[in-house]
Amino acid sequence: MKILLTGATGYIGSAVLDVLVEAGHRVLAPVRSESAAAVVTARGATAAVGDLSDVAWSAGLLADTDAAIHVAASDDSARLNLAVAEAVEQEYGGTGRRFILTSGIWEYGAGDDIRGDDVPNPPALVAWRVPIEERLLASAVATTIIVPGVVYGRDKGLLSLIVDAPRTADGALTLIGDGAQHWTWVHVDDLARLYLRVLEHPAALGRVIASDGASQTVRAVAEAAGSRAVSEPIEATRARLGAAFADALLLDQQADGAEARALGWIPEHASVLGERALDRRAAVV
Repeated sequence: MKILLTGATGYIGSAVLDVLVEAGHRVLAPVRSESAAAVVTARGATAAVGDLSDVAWSAGLLADTDAAIHVAASDDSARLNLAVAEAVEQEYGGTGRRFILTSGIWEYGAGDDIRGDDVPNPPALVAWRVPIEERLLASAVATTIIVPGVVYGRDKGLLSLIVDAPRTADGALTLIGDGAQHWTWVHVDDLARLYLRVLEHPAALGRVIASDGASQTVRAVAEAAGSRAVSEPIEATRARLGAAFADALLLDQQADGAEARALGWIPEHASVLGERALDRRAAVV
């Protein structure tokens, strides 16, 4: 298939690009610069330089594709996602061609058994996502929304907020709040394989949560890095990280990713506690 993939130079998107190319799909990657075009071309994609927020330009790219995956983010992701949604509705509506949109676990709010068909209850930081998603799910576009947990791996992702947090004078890591909140995790390489699994599934699936099924607390991750960890008052965390961002990071969330496993997806990375980056930090602390 010929797949339009946005965000192909990014953290998640570059992993998805590798998986698609390896599976034999032709990838059209919209990018914003010639330097980015060189990067995706070297990885096996065909580049198109332009602005995804230009609905007419995006729709023109979509016209000659079999499916599309939207992973890209920007400084104004709400505006970007809305523009992409409008282009997809123009070109894919009623055609049966598949569109996969990327969301995030925070949109569900707190919960100890989050499922894809639960009603979203987002914190302010990501509330913009929900109306765009609901619009697409109610449209004539065959839409699947992949909802990743906290993504880690390849020495990137929000894991650094825990293991590279400020330290106290005696070397203890400063937690996000008291660190008792569970985060739902997924390794970026496992996540990329889920995009392929969803792409090749014969039907649209609504929201699908990507989780390794091994939710871990922030404190457990800090301690796995070989560090003592100390609580931080919530207001101090909000001041340090910004209130909206901190409120999302303080959510207690657990999900087993059952819908993804029902597709035959099996994470190869069983738990963030086995991440090699934690071992390296434990060795140097």
